[in-house]
Amino acid sequence: MLYSKYEWRTLSADAEISGQLAKELSVSPLIASLMAARGITSPEDGELFLNGTFDLTHDPFLMLGMNEAVPRIRKALEDKEHILIYGDYDADGVSSTSLMIYLMRHLGASYDIYIPHRSNEGYGLHNHALDWAHQQGVSLVITVDTGISAVEQIAYANELGMDVIVTDHHEPPEQLPDAYALINPKISACPYPFKGLAGVGVAYKLAQALVGTPPQEWLEIVAIGTIADLMPLEGENRILVKNGLLSMRRTRFAGIRALLEVGGVNVDQVTAVNVAFAMAPRINASGRLDHAGRAVTLLTTDHQDEAERLAWELDALNKNRQQVVEQIVQESMDMIQRRWGYDQLPPVIVLAGEGWNVGVVGIVASKILERFYRPVVILGIDPETGNCKGSARSIPGFDIYEALNSCKDVMHHFGGHPAAAGMSLHMDRLAEFEEGLCSFADVVLREEHFIPVYHADLECSIADVPLKVIDELEMLGPFGMSNAVPKMVFRGMEVMEVRKMGKENKHLKLRFHQNGDRLDAVAFGLGHLADVLPEGTKVDVLGELSVNEWNDSRKPQLMIQDMSVPYQQVFDYRGMKEPIIELKRLREILEPHLNYSAARSAVVFAQDSHDAIKSHLYDMSLWVYDRNAGILPMNPVAEKGGCESISVLFVLDVPESPGQLDSLLSSFRSVPNIFLLHPIRSKRDQLQIPTRDQFKKLYVMLAGLGSKPMSENEVITRMNRQSALSQRMLLKVLDVFEELVFIERSQGMITFVTKPDKKPLDASRHFRELSELAEMEQHLLHASTAQLTHWMMARSKGAS
Repeated sequence: MLYSKYEWRTLSADAEISGQLAKELSVSPLIASLMAARGITSPEDGELFLNGTFDLTHDPFLMLGMNEAVPRIRKALEDKEHILIYGDYDADGVSSTSLMIYLMRHLGASYDIYIPHRSNEGYGLHNHALDWAHQQGVSLVITVDTGISAVEQIAYANELGMDVIVTDHHEPPEQLPDAYALINPKISACPYPFKGLAGVGVAYKLAQALVGTPPQEWLEIVAIGTIADLMPLEGENRILVKNGLLSMRRTRFAGIRALLEVGGVNVDQVTAVNVAFAMAPRINASGRLDHAGRAVTLLTTDHQDEAERLAWELDALNKNRQQVVEQIVQESMDMIQRRWGYDQLPPVIVLAGEGWNVGVVGIVASKILERFYRPVVILGIDPETGNCKGSARSIPGFDIYEALNSCKDVMHHFGGHPAAAGMSLHMDRLAEFEEGLCSFADVVLREEHFIPVYHADLECSIADVPLKVIDELEMLGPFGMSNAVPKMVFRGMEVMEVRKMGKENKHLKLRFHQNGDRLDAVAFGLGHLADVLPEGTKVDVLGELSVNEWNDSRKPQLMIQDMSVPYQQVFDYRGMKEPIIELKRLREILEPHLNYSAARSAVVFAQDSHDAIKSHLYDMSLWVYDRNAGILPMNPVAEKGGCESISVLFVLDVPESPGQLDSLLSSFRSVPNIFLLHPIRSKRDQLQIPTRDQFKKLYVMLAGLGSKPMSENEVITRMNRQSALSQRMLLKVLDVFEELVFIERSQGMITFVTKPDKKPLDASRHFRELSELAEMEQHLLHASTAQLTHWMMARSKGAS
């Protein structure tokens, strides 16, 4: 049984609404069902969703502060004032700054830009930067994607005689800064209808207010920042991003074209997904490991050579960032294991490490959250000052911004969204900080919050998704936050082929069939699951549909997000040379997928075998075969936990008798996964289910030896020459003859009884046990995997 990583929750689509949408909009039933499931309930709404135009965007002057900001900027232009554009170092901040550069060029302004260094300065407006700006003759500061929390800094700018216009989209604090104008749709008093703009979206509205209709290509910059900052792709954002992507497919920006090509993206087919996974990480890498100014230069250069050089530099920085992230993730996992163990985690995980690059701690937090599904805060400690800078990532139902606000007294600074935030504090207050977050979580979080949920759109079959329907899915894009790539659930698909692929075999390639239809699938990062998905396995899969194009051939393909096998499985690893090593490998790679800890995994073995088990597998539930009891617990873990809680059973030795097998199967009847790692005997030692003719021939042969005693070894040698039975089988035959008093055994000698009492073979207990033992061993040692699985399942049902 392969457990899904997430709880799948599938939307429901009203059949009547779906039918109406399909008819009125001329879309396939599947597309209509997807739209209905996502809340589109009328053809009119559907038409707006599919074909909404730029006319549906809102008047920028509806935004609070715009009426003050625009005249002030125009005055600065008229008076030739020097303007500072103050941005942020993430992809939204880079995009916002780049957009403002295009605006300043368009307006002919005198301007400078300033973006703080993430590691050296940290987030937000800084007094030393304002001092520098004042020295440069700046009289107007325009912030983009930052500034809404900069109460003290803006007061300082006012003292220096500089006006500050804030454009931001982050959550406003209780006390707002005394700026010349505050432009943020999330301010409670702001009447602007759409609250989900990115920082670059707010900057674009300012540009719109100043120039009327900005150049179409500026929307490419808006699309990058909006997608990268995970803003909802609905309402106004959907229109801005959709038009930005259309422009990007024929982009005249040298930097955007170079960045797409470095990322391996076909420019004329670029999608929101390409922006999110190819462009955004490279732009972000600039601010994480270097300075974000490099990315701004890339997005604003007119020179192709410079664009190509910078794009490759960002690509190299991104690869370096990936290595740094992997190292910190591993150090974080080790720290978690030492502090709590994986089974006793606190409601909020707070980790801090000296020298951890603060530019990547947000990514690390996301990866730790994905592994343990609870809020995570990762902080880098400056060993010289003791100051910590960190990032938080959260789960649905836990507003991390509010959680930080509950312990704001222990921090120097914090800010962010309900799902992600940043903060700084001194290491001396880390314990107090952690305690405050966990106390807040104890009140807010309930058990159900810690169950990861994956929202799927619909359940369907392979027959429902031909190539033309998958092509039609693009009508629902652009995809991103609040308009995710459609996710489908397919149940009961049978594995036809499975193989590992990619570097170090990290990925999984599958081919399924269902009622005569076939579908190829790929699962990134799940190559190890090839071990538990043999051909013929029936699988439930959640994934995203795509088209695989290769050599002018186009085929449907499923990108797997999660999967499960909803029934008991037997895995065949018989004959492994190093079964304990293989067992430990399987434990390490499969524990998250088979839903078991060490204490919930059992090992059964013969008492006189595998001397290393107790020292290597002491934390597991250990059991041994027993002649009388069948199986017995061997260590305190087994004695305390019993059999009921076991999720995975590893069998290292074949039972010595059918009774032991039945005891094993009845004790572990409900175990979802059984791994067989026992050795396989050679054919020479194979037992056979005895026939009466075999015994009759062997009896006649023994009778021909006469009545004189003969060495047992000699008897077996002669019997072996005249039959195809193994030596082990012949010893069992002699046990039967001895029990029926057809022979006598004494001190290694055998004497044939010339006139024995007539007794049927069935009267011999050894004969009956031999039949059962031979059948058991034929299956356990020599049957195919499918035959063995079927036999064990049937035997388990009959075991008592």
